[in-house]
Amino acid sequence: MWISGGVWIAFVTYWSAAAKNSAQVRKSESKESRAIHESLINLALLLLFISIPGLRLRFEPDSREWEIAGLAIQVAFLALAVWARRHLGRNWSGEITIKIDHQLIRSGPYRRIRHPIYTAMLGMYTGTAVVSGEIHALIAVAMVAFAYFRKIRMEESNLHEAFGPEYSAYKRRTWALVPLVF
Repeated sequence: MWISGGVWIAFVTYWSAAAKNSAQVRKSESKESRAIHESLINLALLLLFISIPGLRLRFEPDSREWEIAGLAIQVAFLALAVWARRHLGRNWSGEITIKIDHQLIRSGPYRRIRHPIYTAMLGMYTGTAVVSGEIHALIAVAMVAFAYFRKIRMEESNLHEAFGPEYSAYKRRTWALVPLVF
């Protein structure tokens, strides 16, 4: 779990540094909506690492192989997050926004997936849950999945409003999170 925690610290450090290169916002989600999302993902992150009495049952065998598999999943999805973030460039924001001179990005992972950063976050949480192997970590994955499904619904509405038929066409050619699944 220590290595998984270190991967999360590296991710947060990179993400915070990359956020400083974002374009000015023209339209943004409400502070209340953003607070709900941040609360859910931060509580879920804590729940990944804090073993809660009554939720310590294992959902997988306690083995080095499962830990290595979980770390590999976490690191692979971290790489997807960085790749997607680099393709978004100045259009990226942690909150749902439309930037000044906002562009609809369709390169890199965005060729096939509309929300590869959300896919990556779900994968990173899942990887850490596999490292943990305990029920509290699965609950954390469910919480973050709820947070991102909520955010996807709002973000797609925002992007459709900003890009209209162009976004509708893009949406028909891509998957929301996982190709061939959703």
